[in-house]
Amino acid sequence: MNAQFIKPQIKICGLTKIKQAVECEEAGVDAIGLVFYNKSPRYIKEEQAKWITSALSEKIVTTGVFVNEKIDFVLKTVEKCGLKAVQLHGEESPDYVDNFIKKKIFVIKALFINRKPFISEASAYNASAYLIECGKGVLPGGNALEWDWEKAKSFGITRPLMLAGGINTENILSAVISAEPDAVDISSGAEIFPGNKDILKVKNIINKLSDIKTAQRQLRRIF
Repeated sequence: MNAQFIKPQIKICGLTKIKQAVECEEAGVDAIGLVFYNKSPRYIKEEQAKWITSALSEKIVTTGVFVNEKIDFVLKTVEKCGLKAVQLHGEESPDYVDNFIKKKIFVIKALFINRKPFISEASAYNASAYLIECGKGVLPGGNALEWDWEKAKSFGITRPLMLAGGINTENILSAVISAEPDAVDISSGAEIFPGNKDILKVKNIINKLSDIKTAQRQLRRIF
């Protein structure tokens, strides 16, 4: 028998503007992502990130996205910008992750289907939650590429699963039905162009998730 479905939580990533971050909160998202990777078109400087986090309520999980950064830099950014979580999206080691867990910082570790660290390496990590995507494309993120989301489904049975990569207003239902994630992470699929979010797309995604009624397992609340 199917468990009662709790719709996946929603993280909108790559925000760069205060107004759009506030609109995302008002629309009902659970978390936002601020990208501190300077090769990303959604890169944000610390000062602007601080203004964004200051404009949001305590219930929004403000997340800093980092790629193979020095630990001290991440810690300083968390403190300066008032971040509530870090998303480690590079080839960070299990020991690297433990540095933040020991400090009681919420850690989302990205694992990949097609590159390191692979999804099969999850047992080596002690992260708070795991973001799973395909790992294709030039940049560390999903690069707006759709993939076979069902490959992540079994992962969510034993570990907190956040699904990412190519999810948008047109395929959100397919992605969620295929993988049954605890949360979804959406960036390019809710944009006009990189870093400029479309609040109508955000609301559309939220509304579509509300249409799903059942799942094979009881979903977790990650945030």
